[in-house]
Amino acid sequence: MAAVAPATAATILELDPSHELAGRVIDDIVRLEKRIFPKHESLARSFHDELKRRNTGLIYSTTDAGDEEEVTGYAMYTFPTSLCASITKIAVKESCRRQGLGETLLQAAVERCRRKRVQRVSLHVDPARTAAVALYGKAGFHVDATVEGYYSPQRNAYRMYMDLWE
Repeated sequence: MAAVAPATAATILELDPSHELAGRVIDDIVRLEKRIFPKHESLARSFHDELKRRNTGLIYSTTDAGDEEEVTGYAMYTFPTSLCASITKIAVKESCRRQGLGETLLQAAVERCRRKRVQRVSLHVDPARTAAVALYGKAGFHVDATVEGYYSPQRNAYRMYMDLWE
């Protein structure tokens, strides 16, 4: 698993499922997923299946935690066609937030989509998550629509997008 771009005090890596440490990394990410997201929004149960899908990528951040690296955040994205990709998850461990790691993960995911010559990247975010909405706006994403009942009957989402090639 090769390092791509350093975060503030972290390293951003792309998951290589064939690497000997991939299982441990995935287990760490599933634990993070369970802690961060409510059960009905969590991919923890289906994470392995999500990773098996064609054109799915996963990047993650690590910091050196003594004898082994600690997973501090991750971003999952899909690019089913060259027209559009979706960032399906971005999460950062609570103790590592507000240090630029989410921004670094977002930029790395967008860059991978750009390398695949994707024209548009989209994502969904709860409007109540103001820090996330601000982060995506700062990165160049624009609100396209409000999707009623996206997360639950009373919980909507902003659909946001960024055009990469014009």
